[in-house]
Amino acid sequence: MDQADEWMMAPAKNETLPPGVHAHEAQRIDAGHRVSRRELLAEETPLALVYNELSHAVMMASPLDLEDFALGFSLCEGIALAATDLREIEIVRLPQGIELRIGLAQARFWQLKQRRRHMTGRTGCGLCGVEALDAAIRPIAVVDSAPLVTAAAISQGLLQLEAQQSLNRLTGAVHAAACLGESNALLVREDVGRHNALDKLIGAMAKQAVLPHVLLLSSRASYEMVHKAASANFAIVAAISAPTALAVELAEQAGITLIGFARGERLTIYTHPARVLE
Repeated sequence: MDQADEWMMAPAKNETLPPGVHAHEAQRIDAGHRVSRRELLAEETPLALVYNELSHAVMMASPLDLEDFALGFSLCEGIALAATDLREIEIVRLPQGIELRIGLAQARFWQLKQRRRHMTGRTGCGLCGVEALDAAIRPIAVVDSAPLVTAAAISQGLLQLEAQQSLNRLTGAVHAAACLGESNALLVREDVGRHNALDKLIGAMAKQAVLPHVLLLSSRASYEMVHKAASANFAIVAAISAPTALAVELAEQAGITLIGFARGERLTIYTHPARVLE
């Protein structure tokens, strides 16, 4: 019996579920047989990012690793240039959602006000609130690292990632992003939104001073994922699903080795293949 089955069969009263998980009574029909079953669902919560009392964005996300999310989002959006630009992060839980009240260095706050834009993010959406087409495709950073990795290390890393996706193992509804280090150590973050999972990972890396090596994704490699990877200086990105055409184009520009369909011992390298060794 795995952990998910144990939670589903546990008494429903006076229990403490893991963070980000909600229990719901449901019915399953299998081969004509109906049974009552307690399902575990991933929570999805509005998160408001408020900088120096100025509301900036509302995203739908899993309500865990929130300080990592606030830092990673701020870095990826260019609101902060370093972790030290964020003075403090207060997590305020309200009936309608969660406010992340962030103290931002005054110089960075002035820059934020100059380009202030309001956006409401939905799960899987990375461009909500962009007001004009010319703002949709932002310039991408060029990575300045040149690591090498074996195909076997990527395959093993993805196996580790699957084993460490505790929230997804319970709910089957969340994405993960992970940094695979040179020693094959793995740092993982999960969220209902793949962009949010990557923001959380980048924030956790900044707090723990973890250097980027190989980025592993449990989702497809979209434009926004490649853009965030470049902002964090990841030179190798491996996703279990396909990349988009725009993601490949931008990975080529950024000097990123972009890998898709990384499953088992097979993977497809779309850009800068020399970094991946047999």
